Amino acid sequence: MRLLTALFLLFSLSSIAQTPSPPAISLQLVSNGWSSPVGIYSCGDDRMFILEQSAGHIEIMDLDGNPIDTFLDVSSLISSGSERGLLGLAFHPDYLNNGTFFINYTDTSGDTVVAKYQVSAGDPNNADPASAQIIIAIDQPLGNHNGGHIAFGPDGYLYIGMGDGGGANDPNNLAQNMQTLLGKMLRIDVDQAMGYSIPPDNPYVGEPELDEIWSSGLRNPWKFSFDAVTGDMWIGDVGQNAWEEIDLEPAGTPGGQNYGWRCYEGDAPFNTAGCGPETDYSFPVATVAHANPFNWCSVTGGVVYRGAAQPNIYGAYFFADYCVGDFYSIVSDGQDSYDVNPALEGQGFGWTAFGEAVNGEIYVTRINGNIYRIVDDCAGFTPMISGTGGQLVVNEGTQAYWYLNGELIPDATGLVYTPVAMGDYYAVVEDGQGCAVQTNALDWVLVSGVPGCTYPSASNFSPDATVDDGTCNFVDLVCAGDIDNNLIVNSADLLLFLASFGTTCD
Repeated sequence: MRLLTALFLLFSLSSIAQTPSPPAISLQLVSNGWSSPVGIYSCGDDRMFILEQSAGHIEIMDLDGNPIDTFLDVSSLISSGSERGLLGLAFHPDYLNNGTFFINYTDTSGDTVVAKYQVSAGDPNNADPASAQIIIAIDQPLGNHNGGHIAFGPDGYLYIGMGDGGGANDPNNLAQNMQTLLGKMLRIDVDQAMGYSIPPDNPYVGEPELDEIWSSGLRNPWKFSFDAVTGDMWIGDVGQNAWEEIDLEPAGTPGGQNYGWRCYEGDAPFNTAGCGPETDYSFPVATVAHANPFNWCSVTGGVVYRGAAQPNIYGAYFFADYCVGDFYSIVSDGQDSYDVNPALEGQGFGWTAFGEAVNGEIYVTRINGNIYRIVDDCAGFTPMISGTGGQLVVNEGTQAYWYLNGELIPDATGLVYTPVAMGDYYAVVEDGQGCAVQTNALDWVLVSGVPGCTYPSASNFSPDATVDDGTCNFVDLVCAGDIDNNLIVNSADLLLFLASFGTTCD
């Protein structure tokens, strides 16, 4: 008597968030002719809002770069020159319903002002200048290091990036002085009719002069952003004369971080007089040197790509240098550390801001008036794997490296692979032109009568099976009935026995 068995293959696809090789990008010119743009923002629809620093204008364009209208003109309210002007814009998370937004500028005295505005009741392309309400004003001792960027976090609170007040080397040690708002990241609740309140979980609630402070030790946070998926906060902090840095605050962190300036520049000691031990400080996830061969001078913090059109760069954080125009990426390695690599180098002077469109695509502004879109150099190469005829097959590419449960399978380098075990499979595939891309993942499951008795889903599974080479040899197998302990039987005899007596193994 023989029992006929069948082999069934079940698989499911799941998306992969990372590419195995560093992102490589190009810049696609979208629009030009803007006046010193230093910010580009989405309000949640198919428009992009552009900050013109010295002109004091917020302009609107569509996603293809076509001008629409001037949204707001605050030229009479601002001071310009040095690093002053119109510096920040943040739309309320419910803007499309409540029409509320906020701007950050240096006023005619050179001091920081964050003000609240409303869109005009009858025209979505024009703000109401008469709706202005100053939320907070902060004295600035000098004309540089004003910070200026503002953004709503996933918690619904408004974050305000403040520089150290200017001057070389933070001469008054303001970034470490917890009695001033300079050199800090602030966090306030603006959801009330007038002014603001302090979120109850701010780290220094109840301490005089500290209520608004979320974190400290910043020199000049020129652009920060929140990952649209994870909520992580990324900060580009401009260095003094040796190091540019990117700081990362994971979502859910309770605040109170000290990013080190002026005790540290990047992760290198700068002026440690009066400073605490290293454990008091949160060090950057990435630093880039001013010295050769990098020659950076001023970091521009960026954003994490979360669009759908370019899956190969999904989850990568992009940032740039103002002077030499290098673009870098940061990608998590999945093990609490990060890979930092050039994505595009030597693009020249003047990169001022990154912004995310409603569709997740990334736009970049340049001080000369140009606006670009980031394009993945490997965008046309998106290999996929599928299961057919007992094999895994890659649909395109020149060579594939196969992985099972995250581990490289030795010598498995073809575009077709025959699985010998259950688990999650994917491949890293080369296109022969410099792109190496990770495919989708496939969960390969063998069920019902598989050769190899160590598979839990097999009809002839036993927890005592010691081999899965198809012989189904059992060691120390105890079955109800007349099988002795330590008896070694082959699969055919065991199946005949079970079929005859209806006995199952424990």
